[in-house]
Amino acid sequence: MFIQPEWQYKQEKGSAMHQWIKQIENPIPSDVEIILYGALLSYGSKPFQKALYPTAFRKAWPSFQSYNLDEQVDLRSLAVVDVGDVAIHETDRMLSESAIEAAAESLSTTYSKSFTCLIGGDHAITACSLRGIKNAFPQERIGIIQIDTHLDARNQEEIGLAMDSPIQKLIAAGIVEGKHVYNVGLHGFFNSPEMIHYAKEQGIHMITVKQMRRDGIQLTIREMLRQLMYEVDRIYVSVDLDALDIIFAQDVPAATPGGLTAYELFDILKLIGENEGVRHIDFVYADPKEGDLRPETVKMGVTAFLQWLTGIRLDHRNRISKRGNAIIR
Repeated sequence: MFIQPEWQYKQEKGSAMHQWIKQIENPIPSDVEIILYGALLSYGSKPFQKALYPTAFRKAWPSFQSYNLDEQVDLRSLAVVDVGDVAIHETDRMLSESAIEAAAESLSTTYSKSFTCLIGGDHAITACSLRGIKNAFPQERIGIIQIDTHLDARNQEEIGLAMDSPIQKLIAAGIVEGKHVYNVGLHGFFNSPEMIHYAKEQGIHMITVKQMRRDGIQLTIREMLRQLMYEVDRIYVSVDLDALDIIFAQDVPAATPGGLTAYELFDILKLIGENEGVRHIDFVYADPKEGDLRPETVKMGVTAFLQWLTGIRLDHRNRISKRGNAIIR
């Protein structure tokens, strides 16, 4: 089901990412807090092109340390395990999507108490991943936070399968309800009236960049998480890097002017990591149609991932602190 990553790193003691993130094919569930895996599915312009980001993501690790100076936490206390990349078919898209779905189901079942993190690739992998998670937990209600410039709710019958539209696919399949989808980071002139009408019709919550800046990002995200925690059993977060302003993600295909700043995205992900209801996350669309990924974009994505881990670490620390205070009383 999984293949070894194209870039292997030497496991040794130290505080750089490649030294503390373990690379194990079949880890023992009790030894894992965060499961990391990649999906090489890409819809670039070249035939059979593989997604570049999962490999570039890992290659950037020696540049990053485990210690977050801003929050005063060391991430090495988290048990993060990289199980490799999903073995996709080079020419058959349907088989590839089925493989990602099966991998997500297997990981969610085997490591039911762990967080899962999927690195892509095209945004279509989000729908594959969520189908797998729903297979693993068929009775549970799933909520989605999509950090994205776009609603990704295009009518597939009209535009064909060349364009990915994970939210529309998931709603149509009954995997999620529109009222449990929160789209964060919308702005500008990048969603059609038809898509906006569909989103309103389905009850999708549309949260614009302008709205967040007016009301306060922390307040907006905390209220969104509070509401979702009340409505669903588990939360899935999809981070489309085109939510960033094009200045911060110049080779992300659909990046646009007026998006989130790097600081805003990092702050959002830290808050999301602090919420125990968020069990799954993906980072997608660092997937240029042509050429290589720029180091700036790769490092932006790695930092976003580390900010999410920082939130998890802070949540652990806060819970330990609360238990200690209770004992003292």
